[in-house]
Amino acid sequence: MTPIRAAIFDLDGLLIDSEPLWREGESRIFKGLGMPIEPEDIRATMGMRLDESVAYWHARYPWHGDLSNADVMTLVEEEMVRLIGERGQALPGARATVALARDLGLQTAIASSSTVPVVEAALARLDIRELVPVVRSAAGEPYGKPHPAVYLTTAGLLGVAPTACLAFEDSIAGTIAAKAARMTCIAVPDEQTRHRRELGIADRVLASLKEVDAAFYRQFMTGEPVAQR
Repeated sequence: MTPIRAAIFDLDGLLIDSEPLWREGESRIFKGLGMPIEPEDIRATMGMRLDESVAYWHARYPWHGDLSNADVMTLVEEEMVRLIGERGQALPGARATVALARDLGLQTAIASSSTVPVVEAALARLDIRELVPVVRSAAGEPYGKPHPAVYLTTAGLLGVAPTACLAFEDSIAGTIAAKAARMTCIAVPDEQTRHRRELGIADRVLASLKEVDAAFYRQFMTGEPVAQR
């Protein structure tokens, strides 16, 4: 396999424990519009762009009134910036994993489905903005994950071939996107997702980013990864 030259990280659910905040924030806004959506229901749109998530739920439970999808997106975005800024917490090993990639000479980037304000709020909360010079939101792409567009654009911004990129993901949609971009993908799913067969396309599945150390990175940088441990 091609030696890895760059590490590209998803954000929500991988570096920052924001998926519970998304479930809380989106369901709160949707309920305020009279939609019968509970926090756990939001798992159905995990990994989607915000516009796709809003369209998904509007198609099922159209709200009353004059609010457009864009208006509701703004409400959710503002709520998420607030929640992440107040309560967002780094997931185990998050900052160390990104910093180690830089220390080993890998180029680093973020490729997220979230909108730019939400991404920047999360990076500020994690205090990792200086570790990821390239940040790309799928909001600027024709299609969101599981389409590979955001990963292909990110690789282009890094000046690295997609096959020389190591993508870290937590969601099924993100894992599909990374593999469709022909990247090596490390999946770090939550407990509810870990059993899903779709994750079988990932090159490795980890319980936590705390499993990532220098030896882990180097096996991919040499182009000869060892068997799963």
